[in-house]
Amino acid sequence: MPGQFEPLPGGGAAVALDDVEISIIRSLAVQLLELIGPGPAEDASDDPLAELFAEGPSEPPSDPVLRRLFPDAYGDPEGTPQAQEADEQRAHSAEFRRYTENDLRAGKRDNALAVVRTLDALSSASAGEEGAVLKLAPEESQQWLRALNDLRLAIGSRLEIADEDDTDLLYRLPDEDPRKPMVMAYLWLGGLQESLVATLMP
Repeated sequence: MPGQFEPLPGGGAAVALDDVEISIIRSLAVQLLELIGPGPAEDASDDPLAELFAEGPSEPPSDPVLRRLFPDAYGDPEGTPQAQEADEQRAHSAEFRRYTENDLRAGKRDNALAVVRTLDALSSASAGEEGAVLKLAPEESQQWLRALNDLRLAIGSRLEIADEDDTDLLYRLPDEDPRKPMVMAYLWLGGLQESLVATLMP
C-alpha cells in the first residue's frame, strides 16, 4: 500500500502516508484554498436566496493558476481568424462564467477542505506514530480525486507545463534546479492520482 491507493471492501480507498507526505498534501490543499478564496456566503449575506442568485465574475482571473482552474468555456479567442467570432467567444465565455464560476469555486473549495479535514483527523488518530493509513469512504475518495487533479493543475501552471512533452522534460531536471521540489511534488501527486483512479474504476 505505500505510495499508492488500494481499494477498500465495500468501496472507498486507502493509502499509507508518512508524516512528511501528510504535511505536504495538507499544505498544498491549504494553499489552494487560499488561492480560490472564500465563497459569497462567507463574504456577506445571511439571506440564502442572495447566494442562490449571486452572479460570479465575467472576466477570467488574472492569476494564471486560477485561469487554469477556471478556463473560458468557449476556448481562447487568441489567434481566432475573425474578430467578430473572437468577440462572440468572449461574450459567451463571460456569460457562462458569470453564472457558473461561483459554483465551480465552491466545489473546488469543498474538495480541498475534505482533504484537509481527513488529514487532520488522520493526524489526530495517529498522534505519536510515524505516518498512518488514510481510509476514505467512496464520496471522500471522489473529493480527493478532484482535489488531486486541481493541485496538479495548479502546480503544473506554476511550472508552465502545457503538454506531455513538458512533463517528460521534468524528469531530466538537475537536482540544483530551484523548481525540483515542486516538480517532485507534481510527479508524486500524479502517481497518487493515477492509483486512485485505478482503485475507483469498476
